[in-house]
Amino acid sequence: MPDEQMNRPHAIIVMGVSGCGKSSVGEKLAEALHLVFVEGDALHPAANVEKMSKGIPLTDEDRMPWLDRIGEDMKAPLEKSEGIIVSCSALKRIYRDRLRAAAGGNLFFVYLEGSRALLMKRMGERKGHFMPVSLLDSQLATLEVPTGEPGVVTVDIDDTIDGIAATALEGLAALGVTG
Repeated sequence: MPDEQMNRPHAIIVMGVSGCGKSSVGEKLAEALHLVFVEGDALHPAANVEKMSKGIPLTDEDRMPWLDRIGEDMKAPLEKSEGIIVSCSALKRIYRDRLRAAAGGNLFFVYLEGSRALLMKRMGERKGHFMPVSLLDSQLATLEVPTGEPGVVTVDIDDTIDGIAATALEGLAALGVTG
């Protein structure tokens, strides 16, 4: 019943490695689609933030409680017929599938893709973020690109935030997601 799914509120995850612009793009999409935006990094347990701050990559075991928290934060508004946008790295297929299950399958991803050089440059320009540049290579090694997965829009980040958001909105509209 694709038509029925399209008429229900959607959860959208803006995903990608650190420095790709998940928060900035997520906020723009939320504004355009009149949805609530949740910063996924704010949902990490303190132990995860501490590990990343020290340059220690997270394990699958570290990430599961965080992913479950994001899942709960998506499920609540969906049950009230409200949409939501969350930023979350969602680096592996098993993470994305766990999030899809939490959202009852009514979940779309905007994958922000960029070169290592561009990501390094952006991470170096950030102020006050707990994620050190040294963890980028770990994230890139962990990343399972979501090509071919259902409900995924891939957007190249070599553009302005407004341009990236506009491209993401076009891709979401092509999937039937509208504000």
